[in-house]
Amino acid sequence: MINIKKIGLTALAGSLVAVSAYAGELSVSGAAKMTYTANTGNEDAADGSRFGLNNAVSFSGSGELDNGHIVSLSHTIDAGAAALSSSILTYDMGDLGKITYNQDSATMGIEVIDDLTPTADEEVFNGIDAGLTTTNEGPVGYANGSGNTGFNYNYSAIDGVSIDIGYNPKSTSSNVDDGGVSGDGAQRSSQSIAIQYTAIDGLNIYGGTGEEGSGANVNDVDTYGVVYAFGPLTVGVQRTDIDIANSALDLETTAFGVAFAVNDNLSISYGESETEEETTATDQELSGFSIGYSMGGMTVKAHQNKGEGIANTANNESEHTEIAISFAF
Repeated sequence: MINIKKIGLTALAGSLVAVSAYAGELSVSGAAKMTYTANTGNEDAADGSRFGLNNAVSFSGSGELDNGHIVSLSHTIDAGAAALSSSILTYDMGDLGKITYNQDSATMGIEVIDDLTPTADEEVFNGIDAGLTTTNEGPVGYANGSGNTGFNYNYSAIDGVSIDIGYNPKSTSSNVDDGGVSGDGAQRSSQSIAIQYTAIDGLNIYGGTGEEGSGANVNDVDTYGVVYAFGPLTVGVQRTDIDIANSALDLETTAFGVAFAVNDNLSISYGESETEEETTATDQELSGFSIGYSMGGMTVKAHQNKGEGIANTANNESEHTEIAISFAF
């Protein structure tokens, strides 16, 4: 990790004259992660290299106010094919909770618990054309319908209880500079809440509910589940129901996962997910194996996911295999 210290008015010169002369600190971090990816079925890539290298870098810093509250900021810049960037601004009020503004980072309300079934690497829908209209995997698809930008309030002052309340104000997933706007009146706002109870050792009982839209055009989502870890074994099950406004496209997804820690360095897992859609006889069935191994600063992870009846469409199948090796510096 590289520390850039004492960035203030003098260091930033005239281009940032509105910034206080207070000497703060920004930390710069990145990761060396290389992947090999192979797809079959409707996700098959006919040509091109299957190797990829992570090229994201993150800047983060924080400062304490006179009242003891803490403000923190992080920016992640990804120079990949989509040239994405995301930002998170957090105001920590101690026992009163945290208010976070997420710009293109998708961690609001019910998205905090979008899929908590245990895995050694990725969820079973990873790489299987993930998205509400194609994979129907759960609340993450519902929430992303309004973009990944919005507010989250977290309260965890009660022992064993964590509450997240999210609000997305008709925004898009684009990165918007100060003074700019995003989205338009045709887009739909969403609001949701998620609650987790972890007071019992090894047990997480959670649930959430939310809606997107207004008036007669409201999509509803409910999800609940439980994860229990005992010894080297962790098991979990989750149920998600999504009701689409003015449509018969109501989705019911049941997912489970089991992970086993062979030792301190090696873990393996298996998971399944099944989605029923009210107007079709074809169920979407996803399954996947994952493995993770760490050795000092090096981590090797791999997963293979398979989908049948994707988007509840007959004969729509796909497989996704990914191997990743990463180094921490």
